[in-house]
Amino acid sequence: MSIQDIIEGKRQWRAHAARVKALPPDYRIVYKELQKYLFKVGPVILSDDPLLPEIVAFFEEGVAVGKGVLELIGTDVAAFCDDLIKDSPTYADAYQESMSGEPGPATK
Repeated sequence: MSIQDIIEGKRQWRAHAARVKALPPDYRIVYKELQKYLFKVGPVILSDDPLLPEIVAFFEEGVAVGKGVLELIGTDVAAFCDDLIKDSPTYADAYQESMSGEPGPATK
């Protein structure tokens, strides 16, 4: 990874963070919880995946049509996240694979 790639990555992250900050407070709170959950449990490829920017875009659309954040995702943040990453290998899958020596269910 070159210095230019690092600079571009930081620029993109700052632009993403500015979009999150522009969301209404209830959306920001839920986004932060989604982000925490995905960073802890989520897909191994999250850093290269457009998932977080897609969530922000989804939230921006919800704001534009006047919906509350819970109308969009429901009351269970973890279930919403699990549904988003259901076909992606997770850290738990990678750990299970390393312990058993066999590919986990998401990597078969």
